[in-house]
Amino acid sequence: MSALSGPVLDFHARLVPRPGAADRLLSMMDECGIDRAVVCAGGLLPLDRLSRQLVEGGHVEADADNQAVLAAAAGSGGRLVPFYFANPHRPAARYRDEAAGFAGLEVSPAVHGVPLRDERTEALVAVAAEAGHCVYTVCLSRPGSGVADLVALAVAYPSVTFVLGHSGIGNIDYHAVDLIAPHTNVLLETSGGYSTVVGTALERLGAHRLLFGTEFPLQHPRVELAKYAALDLAPADWAQVAWHNAHRLLRKESPMRTTLEARR
Repeated sequence: MSALSGPVLDFHARLVPRPGAADRLLSMMDECGIDRAVVCAGGLLPLDRLSRQLVEGGHVEADADNQAVLAAAAGSGGRLVPFYFANPHRPAARYRDEAAGFAGLEVSPAVHGVPLRDERTEALVAVAAEAGHCVYTVCLSRPGSGVADLVALAVAYPSVTFVLGHSGIGNIDYHAVDLIAPHTNVLLETSGGYSTVVGTALERLGAHRLLFGTEFPLQHPRVELAKYAALDLAPADWAQVAWHNAHRLLRKESPMRTTLEARR
């Protein structure tokens, strides 16, 4: 297992609606050597219910606390990058009104139950195209919300970059890697997937199409870092996955001197 070096941006962390959540996230980032993180609201429903919805279906119509995410990012000195967690049960105009404060969009068929090719989801993607946002989502083994549906959405909106979360559906979704391979506006965020899938994605997609993520607080960042350390990546490939790809996608400056280095 090789040691990983260089700056790290976690492309998928959650901010749960409880006191001290932002401080806990920043402290964990310091502990694990993570310089920046894309954050999106979490805690819209109990995890027991979410896990059941993943298997049996169902949905909630609750709104995410996007303003709390925005406030946490504003107080982080640039370390937290806010994403807007959209509710397709609300008018897309709500997202349009707030889009300027955020760096990207998340839609979740698992939470809100609205398929990816539903007109409500497409209305949100159209706003993302206007705002220059990428779109993060997690696919399901469910009609309208699978990886093939995400690919169809990517074909319909070629100016938008989509991020397939959690290495596809389940832990060993080689099929997802093959489905997105021809579509260069779809990237893969790798939290949760087995290291063998990440290794396959590196071979078939290239390091320039992968994004490191953790799914904190549900997953400890060290677990995801260990997965990449076990793959023994070339330093240039790790730099792309852990840092450069995210900054290119977010259209943010990729500083040579990171926040953690400046504080040492």
